[in-house]
Amino acid sequence: MANSSYEEQIIEQRKQLHMSVFAQCISPDGKYLLAGNNYGTIAVFSLNAALASDATEDCRKPIFTFKAYDGAIFALLATENFLICGGSGDIKAWKWKDIQQKAPRVAWSLSVPHSADFGAVETNGLAYHKRDNTLFSGGGDSELHVWDLESGTCKHSYREHTDYIHAVALFNTSAQVATGSEDGTVRIWDTRLAGEPVAILEPNKHEECVTNPRDKWISCVAVDPADDWLICGGGPSLSLWHMRSLCPTAVFDAPQCQPHVVCYHDDAVISAGTSPSIYHWHVNGDPKLITPSTTVDVYSVVINTESESNKVLCASGAGSAIDVYTNFGYRAFSLNFC
Repeated sequence: MANSSYEEQIIEQRKQLHMSVFAQCISPDGKYLLAGNNYGTIAVFSLNAALASDATEDCRKPIFTFKAYDGAIFALLATENFLICGGSGDIKAWKWKDIQQKAPRVAWSLSVPHSADFGAVETNGLAYHKRDNTLFSGGGDSELHVWDLESGTCKHSYREHTDYIHAVALFNTSAQVATGSEDGTVRIWDTRLAGEPVAILEPNKHEECVTNPRDKWISCVAVDPADDWLICGGGPSLSLWHMRSLCPTAVFDAPQCQPHVVCYHDDAVISAGTSPSIYHWHVNGDPKLITPSTTVDVYSVVINTESESNKVLCASGAGSAIDVYTNFGYRAFSLNFC
């Protein structure tokens, strides 16, 4: 028994050393941060407890964890009623009520179409349209799937990409959605139409965006609140595109950093990737602020906009630590997945 216990401890220590946290989201009430790792586990953190003036180290550990997949979790999404999770296999959802009671059980799941020859498809990106109760998913099958959550059926699949989809981003004022792929393109789809994309952006064909001609993949996409601008990056440099002219207008110069994640917040752009830093930019591409992170690769950045009292930026990546920035320019502490 003693040897068995010791071996289990060694296994857990090894798992912690090789852990990556690919996905995060904030609960609709702004009280909880949820994070998913490469072992298929979701951790639930109390932001109220972690940010309290008398918080201890135990307050910065998960209040509980639960298993979602046998493999990695690549996407987490919060809707008003559900936590939605994407990984290798079915897209799954849990009710917030059950999570708050520490009794999560799968409320529903969506089976991504796949060939029996290749097995389960991984989901890398999720986006939700509240007005239509529609979910968008993209991943390893190179397709963008449009799901009607009322019926639980796939309404349509867009199949023009030729390689993995890494990112899915909704436009805010129109019926469009953008996808970024390993094939080096950002494709813009009009969800009212079932045909080809209405626009295709290819950053690797613009000299100012190219860092290495062989690295053309797109890993992150975001759209500004007015839908006038789109920002994307990956192998090519992070670049800002004017949606009317479909031309790049600014390049964000983060030396030696290939971006994994990008988002808009207020009047700034926030990005992170293959560098132990969080980059803050002016929208014209000028650097605004660089803050250090504890992870050498950053895969996820989320901002709590649901609660003023818990307004924080959280960054996760290669490792079990999740950095918490209380004023976005200062890392106050780290949550620990383990």
